Amino acid sequence: MRQLFLIRHGETIGNASRTVQRPDSPLSARGLAQANRLARRLASEGITHIVSSDLARAVNTAEHLQRATGATLSLEPLLQERNFGDIRGTAYAALGLDMFAPDYAPPNGETWEVFHARVDRAWAHVQAMAARTEGALAVVTHGLVCRSLAARHLRLAEGETVPERWENASVTIVDCPAPWRVRLLNCAAHLTDLEAAPGADSGAV
Repeated sequence: MRQLFLIRHGETIGNASRTVQRPDSPLSARGLAQANRLARRLASEGITHIVSSDLARAVNTAEHLQRATGATLSLEPLLQERNFGDIRGTAYAALGLDMFAPDYAPPNGETWEVFHARVDRAWAHVQAMAARTEGALAVVTHGLVCRSLAARHLRLAEGETVPERWENASVTIVDCPAPWRVRLLNCAAHLTDLEAAPGADSGAV
């Protein structure tokens, strides 16, 4: 039985400021420290390939893991966070709406239906990659992608529910191949002594 490591990117400046993220939002200083901790935690887990969203915050996180493991790294745009279109760059406090509401369609962005369909295509790609990867595969992506995968494609342990919040630089360990049983869910134990930025929301996209 091999393993797949599902990873959310480290904290960004957008997470720390509670702002809807732009595609080029970089990791914050704390996010860089988180990515380093993550890489140290997974350095000896037999990861031979990393596939990452091509957004800057995911690539930055994946590069730390690549240096620690020596794994090859490829980028997959299908693993991008949900596109919130014209509201990207807006402070949460200024939105005046719930951008996560089931019926909210961001102007020039993705509806939930379109987003989930894209994540489904990403998952098909990940499964194919896992099948041809010798060793463990790491997937570096975003909070809403992790939530969609957990709700629609992974088999959680009895009694577990899909988290509403996915911690920055968290690790979910999945046995592969199918039925893709989750062995460890949304774990951030390697980050316990890193202080959060004032007002930061690790659950933001």
